[in-house]
Amino acid sequence: MQVFLAQVINGLSLGSIYVLLVTGFNLLLLVAMIIHFAYPQVVVFSMYIAWVVLRYTNNSVPLAVLASVGASVAINLASAPLFQKIMKNREEVDINSTMVVSMGIGMIITDVLSHGFNKGLPISFPRQLVGDVALFRVGLISLLSGQVISLAVGVLAVSGVFLLLYKTRQGRAFRAIAEDPAGARLVGIPLLSTGLSSYALSGVLGGLIAVLLALMLGYASPGLGEQVAHKVLGVSIIAGLGNLPGGLVVGLALGILEALCQGYLPGSWSNAIAFVVLLVVILAKPRGLFGIKL
Repeated sequence: MQVFLAQVINGLSLGSIYVLLVTGFNLLLLVAMIIHFAYPQVVVFSMYIAWVVLRYTNNSVPLAVLASVGASVAINLASAPLFQKIMKNREEVDINSTMVVSMGIGMIITDVLSHGFNKGLPISFPRQLVGDVALFRVGLISLLSGQVISLAVGVLAVSGVFLLLYKTRQGRAFRAIAEDPAGARLVGIPLLSTGLSSYALSGVLGGLIAVLLALMLGYASPGLGEQVAHKVLGVSIIAGLGNLPGGLVVGLALGILEALCQGYLPGSWSNAIAFVVLLVVILAKPRGLFGIKL
């Protein structure tokens, strides 16, 4: 039972990060109508920027967080004109074009990380800043500071996004565009500025995710973005593309499933099991467990 509880705690912390990733991914899908497959690579790039700032500011955490968020927002906004050129005068998601562009952006980011930072070697964050300090231990159950911070920030960030979407005027504009872009244009909602706001918001989430991943993992590598991208796409498809509540449930469930696999099964089976679940869901419910919201 102790092993089970310990792995559930690990899974909730990891799942909260998945939820944030899928929320940022789905936000761009719903409002900007793009499949931003490179979103995880943007997050990993922000981790590298935070690492550089920590090195040159004597481990200043506030500056590193600001730099991480700033880098994520800047890349998202810089890529916006590319996607908006493709999506000009279109009323639905162009999966092929936007995915190809985003994959190209992801490849460029990965190459930059491979050749421009730390000679292409993985980076590690200062041990005193990584959240591996046990707040308390009971037998095999330990609660690490990184787990607490990841879970708390994840809950607050996701709650904030949902409040923004369902309780504010800007959120209503986001949902109107997601529901009917042509109708939103007719009632005077500015599609361009609202779309840019979604890029900025997903960038803020990306910067926060980068900090949380640094706390949880303690390292980053150029290939980390591609590994995370597969998980994000898998969670989105299992839940249903664009389904924010579904992404919340499936993200947490995947985090717990991975942690339990790592705790009870030999070897690294977590990725294989996650994609077996994806295959079963696609065959049984092609629109996802909670339905596509496009």
